[in-house]
Amino acid sequence: INAEYGGYNGVTFRRGTKKLPRMTHKGLRKVACIGAWHPSRVCFSVPRAGQYGYHHRTEVNKKVYRVGVKGDPNSASTAFDLTDKPITPMGGFSHYGQINEDFLMIKGNVVGPRKRLLTLRKSLLVHTKRVALEKINLKYIDTASKWGHGRFQTDAEKKAFQGLLKKDREAME
Repeated sequence: INAEYGGYNGVTFRRGTKKLPRMTHKGLRKVACIGAWHPSRVCFSVPRAGQYGYHHRTEVNKKVYRVGVKGDPNSASTAFDLTDKPITPMGGFSHYGQINEDFLMIKGNVVGPRKRLLTLRKSLLVHTKRVALEKINLKYIDTASKWGHGRFQTDAEKKAFQGLLKKDREAME
């Protein structure tokens, strides 16, 4: 849970309802009317206080491109790109950092923020579509920096292009 939101939130923050006037009895960050006399129940569409964030979500049919092992220095190499490079891009993944454990490379996006725990399981259905059954053959994994306009795939490639830095020359002297 993000510490800012804290799980349970009031209706003003959660649904953005209007605050009541200043002298309102028993609080002003509420909804003034939660429905008519009939139907004699509260409709689902009426804003109420409750859970904010950290919701349970289920997605199906994610395609796994690669299963990586901890400590593999060539985890981003492919049959077409034989460069020795780890899966972590130069400068690390934004708001995540370095990959130090086993990893999965999945097609598309995944619900939740970075570092959110995910549960994966095998599909219950037998896949018959061509898209689901096609063999995955990765040709290239981009490991350029994700922070700016990344040009280089590896640290060695960057040093070969830029030459010796001032701090490296001073260390040699």
